[in-house]
Amino acid sequence: GIYGSLLSTPILNPPQSGILGMHKIEKRPIALNDQVVIRPMMYVALSYDHRIVDGEQAVRFLVRVKQQLEDPERMLIEV
Repeated sequence: GIYGSLLSTPILNPPQSGILGMHKIEKRPIALNDQVVIRPMMYVALSYDHRIVDGEQAVRFLVRVKQQLEDPERMLIEV
């Protein structure tokens, strides 16, 4: 997001095993309770070395990041 891109693929540089890319926040229409509403949306991309990081672990990490960004209070109560 620092360069204004909406989506890109982070590139690993040895000895990194993973890198998280957080992109530009932009308002988008979404369906919520059968209504179309405008909400801030951001793409998050994770590149990782499959020899070191299992795909299941990577997806669980991304889900956790999403949860924390959508509800930062969860960090305070460590849910």
